[in-house]
Amino acid sequence: QVQVVESGGGLVQAGGSLRLSCAVSGSISSRVEMGWYRGAPGKQREVVATITSGGMTNYADSVKGRFTISRDNAKNMGFLQMDSLKPEDTAVYYCRYGFAWGQGTQVTVSS
Repeated sequence: QVQVVESGGGLVQAGGSLRLSCAVSGSISSRVEMGWYRGAPGKQREVVATITSGGMTNYADSVKGRFTISRDNAKNMGFLQMDSLKPEDTAVYYCRYGFAWGQGTQVTVSS
């Protein structure tokens, strides 16, 4: 069984930055894709960014050039660096490790 725990969310002003972390424990395989997703009230959960075990990344058009996904396989950690944040980035951000999901961390961007 795999456990996924996100941290690093909070309240930030527009234009600011946050770094989300994803800690993974349990039956871990470094060959698993990781991803960050977000969900806002009244909206469907959407993919923000994904990263393969080899480090290949993919981003939603809305965050390209502002967000950076990374992972540290040795430490079983994933990260999402979010810069130039906008109010529309406000959401609960979830980390996915393979088929396992965390509980989410709230990100609120004030205008």
